[in-house]
Amino acid sequence: MPAANDRKIVLVTRKTRLEDLVARYLTAAQARFYVEHLGADFSDYEREHEVYQAQRRATLQVLEQWGRYQVIERAYLPNFIFAPDDIVVALGQDGVVANTMKYLDDHPLIGLNPDPARYDGILLPFAPRDLAKLLPDVAADKRDSQAVTMAEARLGDGQVLHAVNDLFIGARTHVSAIYEIAAGGTRERQSSSGLIVSTGLGSTAWFKSIVTGSLAIAGSFGQSPSLTGYEALPWDAAELRFAVREPFPSLHSETNLVCGRLASEEQLRIRSLMAENGVIFSDGVEADRLDFNAGAEVTIGIARRRGRLIV
Repeated sequence: MPAANDRKIVLVTRKTRLEDLVARYLTAAQARFYVEHLGADFSDYEREHEVYQAQRRATLQVLEQWGRYQVIERAYLPNFIFAPDDIVVALGQDGVVANTMKYLDDHPLIGLNPDPARYDGILLPFAPRDLAKLLPDVAADKRDSQAVTMAEARLGDGQVLHAVNDLFIGARTHVSAIYEIAAGGTRERQSSSGLIVSTGLGSTAWFKSIVTGSLAIAGSFGQSPSLTGYEALPWDAAELRFAVREPFPSLHSETNLVCGRLASEEQLRIRSLMAENGVIFSDGVEADRLDFNAGAEVTIGIARRRGRLIV
């Protein structure tokens, strides 16, 4: 283990909405015209950009005093190789932390909230001004951390994708996903809008929205369900949950295996029956995806690696 101040810091940043607009429309003036032509407030984009850039500069000032550091934009994470002793810092929103964590293997990850007035920051317990005091403790392993369970999707050809919140398995476009699903000794062919597999961290997000919508629809047909019995999992729970979105019953598809739990050693197996456009992606990032077309089979379970969020 190198000396504390010899450990490299990797800062993960993101493009602001303004930067994305300028990249699309070439100039800020053209971006302004586009936004205001739609009746939106362009100044909100400018304020967000100014605040984020100011906090980015404040973070870099701390890192320059520290020593070795590297800055990487979120889009390049899939191809970036972290050294085993790197300390990773993510400059918000929450999604940046989740997108970063799935490429780490027990690396300490510090989430910085650049704009508390704009972002709730569940995964962003610190501000850039806290970084100078945090780094020495984190580098010396004297800071508490929260373990985060990850999910893993592994294809038969060896390709692997990790998820901090959830995995999506389905079709890229708004068409039915056709596949065979197997879990707990049950196997059936399904046609649906795809399915998600959620971790403990993700159990309060997309998975909960699926449960909420399903119960509301059931309620509209005369029942009175509620979410009083729904309990989100702890972030470090040794359990995954899965749910099928809009399963369709027909002569060729069943709807018996539409939700369930996967304990430590349990696995969910899915075989694609889609000729094209089948995908698996995680944490809402479709750009970093696995193709999942006819004949491909994926095994999903709890990942060996875990996230480690500094608290």
